[in-house]
Amino acid sequence: MSSSAPLALALTAAAKAIAGVLAGRNLDSVLAAARLEGATRAAAQSLAYGALRHFGRGDFILGRLMERPLADPVVRGLLLAALQRLDERPADSHTTVDQAVRAAEGMAGGKFKGLVNGVLRNFLRRRGELEAAALGDDVARFQHPRWWLDQLITAWPGDWQAIAAAGNSHPPMCLRVNRRRGEAPAYVDELAATGIAARALGDQAILLEKPVGVDRLPGFAEGRVSVQDAGAQQAARLLDAHDGMRVLDACAAPGGKTGHVLELADVDMTALEMDATRVGRIDENLARLGLHAEVRVADVRRLDAWWDGRPFDRILADVPCSASGVVRRHPDSKWLRRPGDIDSFASTQAQILDALWQALAPGGRMLYCTCSVFPRENSQQAAAFVAGHKNVVRLPTGGRDNEWQLLPGAEHDGFYYALLEKTA
Repeated sequence: MSSSAPLALALTAAAKAIAGVLAGRNLDSVLAAARLEGATRAAAQSLAYGALRHFGRGDFILGRLMERPLADPVVRGLLLAALQRLDERPADSHTTVDQAVRAAEGMAGGKFKGLVNGVLRNFLRRRGELEAAALGDDVARFQHPRWWLDQLITAWPGDWQAIAAAGNSHPPMCLRVNRRRGEAPAYVDELAATGIAARALGDQAILLEKPVGVDRLPGFAEGRVSVQDAGAQQAARLLDAHDGMRVLDACAAPGGKTGHVLELADVDMTALEMDATRVGRIDENLARLGLHAEVRVADVRRLDAWWDGRPFDRILADVPCSASGVVRRHPDSKWLRRPGDIDSFASTQAQILDALWQALAPGGRMLYCTCSVFPRENSQQAAAFVAGHKNVVRLPTGGRDNEWQLLPGAEHDGFYYALLEKTA
């Protein structure tokens, strides 16, 4: 930002957001509550996301720069945000330090102004030494909690560093062309005409060279295209719903997969979501696409509360999970999660599968999917379900051993798919 005052404001807002996350709150909700606008919002969001994406490194360096932990959480957040900006814009270090000090004047009566100035200038003097030291610490180098890295190393001994690197990267922006309204190659040409570089990944998926606001996408408001990761777009294809089928999207918010299934076939769609605050997103997405589903607030595990006894031909079980495959989109989550959360998610997933299986018609198919890379939620969960049910067969997904684990990369996030057919 060119103006000094907005940078100080952005650093202040980012500091408060980071402090909120480190106190256990969700980053998006903290930023929303701040009610920021315009350039200040964009800059604060960028600083907060960056500082949390690279929190392992920033926290390590801050620990080396201070004799004792900083008691004030907002000032700590300010230092982490300022360190992130110094890393992103080394040529602009003077402005960053100056504006961080100015931001500190408005915190805790200004008593940390000198500390902020001293810590940041000390970092600039010792930068090479501190960065070299960070490379020798796994949490600082790979910027994930120790327990998270341990899980990746165990599950993916040959890929864990690449998975961690992907988790620290900026996420790709992928579009899904509404097949009822067009195809990807033609839309790529239309994007090029507006100065947006992109390439088709198939007949519906388009990967943008750089993210853009949806207001720049031709026909977005009219439902010609949606934003959806290329990995997530595999769900509707694997579900393979046909006209006239009765279909359930069991954990539907925000409605991307619901809409995709309806774009591909004329089905009788029911979309459930347990979180009442997120149901509106499903309605909004379907309205924009000009599609319809019966959308209800319900816990899928309580069949008596929502199911009328008529079986479904297809069930999409995109279950709650650690979101370890999409952590780059939610950089706060890796620091908010705890090791015990994985077992908790796995327990909930098993309950959902057992309940939904009762609502599936004989000969019907259920697609189990997560946006996780942890086997406890994926291959182990699917294997346990199959072992516990005699009337299930696993169908090919395109991956190995009738399951498909997508690891996060340049073109897509991390997802897991297992397709299960009910034999009787």
